[in-house]
Amino acid sequence: MRTIPSSELIINGDGSIFHLHLRPEQLADTVILVGDPGRVDMVASMFEERECEVASREFRTVTGAYKGKRLSVLSTGIGTDNIDIVVTELDALVNIDFESRQVKPEHRTLNLVRLGTSGALQADLPLGTFLMSATSVGFDGLLNYYAGRDSVCDLEIERAFVEHMSWREQLPAPYFVNAAKELVDLFRDSTVEGITISAPGFYGPQGRYVRIEPALGTGVNEAIESFEFNGRRITNYEMEGSALAGLAALLGHRAITICTIIAQRVAGEANTDYKPFVRQMVEMALDKLATI
Repeated sequence: MRTIPSSELIINGDGSIFHLHLRPEQLADTVILVGDPGRVDMVASMFEERECEVASREFRTVTGAYKGKRLSVLSTGIGTDNIDIVVTELDALVNIDFESRQVKPEHRTLNLVRLGTSGALQADLPLGTFLMSATSVGFDGLLNYYAGRDSVCDLEIERAFVEHMSWREQLPAPYFVNAAKELVDLFRDSTVEGITISAPGFYGPQGRYVRIEPALGTGVNEAIESFEFNGRRITNYEMEGSALAGLAALLGHRAITICTIIAQRVAGEANTDYKPFVRQMVEMALDKLATI
């Protein structure tokens, strides 16, 4: 059995994992992921009790209880590179013996639920919509660095999308990963289902043209909007869900992303006063997660 070197898995002197600064006993089986560290307090304010609070860089964690269900809420910051850190270290906390540095014989499965904000790519998705990413599309390329990538991806829709977009070779190969069926079923009656792109940036990678034209051209979003596969369409942009879905699938965890639509890219509208909608989304998600 492989023993993981200390250079590959760094454990702090207090027994916590390197970036998150969490110890194994501080993590619940269900983890809510938010981008903004300030949103951790908003989520945790709904807990009946707080068990522990840990902060390191942009990663803030509170573990507590909501309606008797033990939950953790953790901020990831922005981007799939941070998700690479977060998901890998969460998995290590539950599936690696820190003393022997070996994989535990019994796998522990986490529920990883990202609650974020997003921009809509279809005209019939108004501001305030709760959009569930049944499939996440990675423009970031992160999953392509991991063995087994094809085993968790929908290769048929990938090929159709690359052809439709006349994808440039200089760009990372896009990947399509489905959310965990159990979590899709849990949230289906309270959300709109869609296919979500995770972009590796806020401006050019999402087709925004400020001073530098996007590599795929100024009509990139119109091309994305027109893509259809077996009656399904791409609905929105965000920046983390693809890596979450892909790494969770490879590591044997359940994951899903749900976002509040705060920008309507087709109509050219945005709502900067979106916090009440996000709070409603969080309340809905907590009520659902308390039942599993």
